[in-house]
Amino acid sequence: MSGTLSIPGTFLLVGHPNVGKSVLFHRLTGAYVNVSNYPGTTVEVTRASARFDRDSALLDTPGVLALPSRSDDERTTVRALLNEPTRALLQVGDAKNLRRTLTLTALLAELGAPLVLALNMHDEAAARGVSIDLAALSEALGVPVEATVATDGKGVGALTRHLTDARAPRRILQYDKAFDAEIERVAAAITEHCPHPVLAARGLAILFLGGDDEVEAWMRQHAGDRFAGIATLRQEARARAGGDLPTLLAKERTEAADVLARSVVRRSIRSTPLLSQRVGQAVVHPVWGLPILLCILYLVYEFVGVFGATTLVGLLEEGLFEGILNPAMTHFIDAYVPIKWVSELLVGQYGLWTMGMTYALALILPIVTTFFLAFGVLEDSGYLPRLSVIANRLFALIGLNGRAVLPMVLGLGCVTMATLTTRILHSPRERLITTFLLALAIPCSAQLGVVLGMLGSLSFQAVLMWALAMVGILMLTGFLASKLIPGRRIPLVTEMPPMRLPIFGNVLKKTAGRLKWYLVEVIPLFLVGTFLMFSLDKLGVLPAIIRAGEPLVSGWLGLPPEASAAFVMGFLRRDFGATGLFAMSEHLDSIQAVVGMITITLFIPCFASLMMMVKEQGVKTAATMVALIVPFAFLVGGLFNIALRALA
Repeated sequence: MSGTLSIPGTFLLVGHPNVGKSVLFHRLTGAYVNVSNYPGTTVEVTRASARFDRDSALLDTPGVLALPSRSDDERTTVRALLNEPTRALLQVGDAKNLRRTLTLTALLAELGAPLVLALNMHDEAAARGVSIDLAALSEALGVPVEATVATDGKGVGALTRHLTDARAPRRILQYDKAFDAEIERVAAAITEHCPHPVLAARGLAILFLGGDDEVEAWMRQHAGDRFAGIATLRQEARARAGGDLPTLLAKERTEAADVLARSVVRRSIRSTPLLSQRVGQAVVHPVWGLPILLCILYLVYEFVGVFGATTLVGLLEEGLFEGILNPAMTHFIDAYVPIKWVSELLVGQYGLWTMGMTYALALILPIVTTFFLAFGVLEDSGYLPRLSVIANRLFALIGLNGRAVLPMVLGLGCVTMATLTTRILHSPRERLITTFLLALAIPCSAQLGVVLGMLGSLSFQAVLMWALAMVGILMLTGFLASKLIPGRRIPLVTEMPPMRLPIFGNVLKKTAGRLKWYLVEVIPLFLVGTFLMFSLDKLGVLPAIIRAGEPLVSGWLGLPPEASAAFVMGFLRRDFGATGLFAMSEHLDSIQAVVGMITITLFIPCFASLMMMVKEQGVKTAATMVALIVPFAFLVGGLFNIALRALA
């Protein structure tokens, strides 16, 4: 959870995944969160001052599929509910799926905190013929209900006025008498031994009876020795229920939400589905889904690998840097810097400008810019969560469900952040397998851009060969990992947002934010890597490494001896190593280019990713992964070298 502010109260933004919470957070605070049209964007609580009340903060909590909490996202939200000095809850729901929204509302109402309900994406609901009697729903809940369209700000002004005078909601269901008696017994014990300053004991009792680990931990801490008596009440309640008590309680809430939703929702009859609905169905169709995916991948290749890595890189590298900036910089340094080693440090073979800045700005920046634009379009269109449906059957072979495709797709942007988002997966086993596959076979945006640029300049077949190799290796290693790591596969349950035309402003904002990350985080590492190469070269270490690596790099991989330097750079960042190979592409034949890119893609993850692996999985597990990945990368690269030359 991010750091706290010295403020008297907090508004908590809660809701299911992918209902527009992050967009609404931006509207209410002015702070920009990674606004995306797919589940799992918000992994940790994000805090900012509220525009409508500068003395208070607004927290954007992770999306919850259901409560009591089961996943890390849901546990984080429950921790916020338990530990924040809450002034009010702002539940954001999907106006198109009121029944599901009210299932969560029913539980939040039991918690007793002041509540305001925002039914977002109201325009999309209206386009589907769904209308909601907001006044009747507000009367039934006893709280303000506002229709919003967060992307264009509709309803946000009214929402801020409601938040300042939010009130506790009415309970919208009465549990079975036997269940209710059990709830009241536990609630009375909580009131006596560990009352919460904001949340009602009844709501905490329902979560506790449902098996919520975070509520149990909070009660253990605050009840002390008296917790044993409360735990005994839960054991007795479960024994008397004669079934799965959490499931029975959830069923009651779902039925009550269904009754209320039917009473306030009206649907007009439409003869044909909307175009967006037809497109959404087509992209996950058993027959048409795969051809559409291949077409999308080809368009991304054309935009990133051809336009970005060939046209834009050519303009910047050959036209601007090699033609104008580098000669001018070299002339200036030669004229005004008499110290030879300083001159070489700046504009030599391993110069901070001629290598570090040229690589970062002329080779990588245009590639990652086009990739970020393409990725942003896929995000905002709603296509990425559909990838989880398409991938679900395939991922079953490696012991995962299609939800794991989301961290892997995010890994194409940044493996470090994708490793963090493995928290959206439901079990430690799934997180371990996905983290390993991210470290092994998923290239980050900068590296992927270099691969597309280098191999795309050869042929589409070269790109396809690399891609098939990565998919094959990912599936093979994932299959072996799923057999070796104990546990079971969890079925896929995911929110499916509507398909829509990407919002140009959202795509540009996300691209700008990611480019800022690139400029701030990556360029300094390129300069550090260049300085390392310069130092190793001057100390005679780099030539020694090249000579020592010659049997492996030249003999086994079939690459020029100088390619050893690229793998040295790869220890700092894989994309820096890939750029080293890209820079010597004129001296590589097509087989060497494919072998080099396969090996560097499988090579050790960047330092930042390694640190995130340590944070998420521990030192021992991260070290084991690295010990497996490095020799495996060279083994696979050598086997491809032998096979391709035998077939040539």
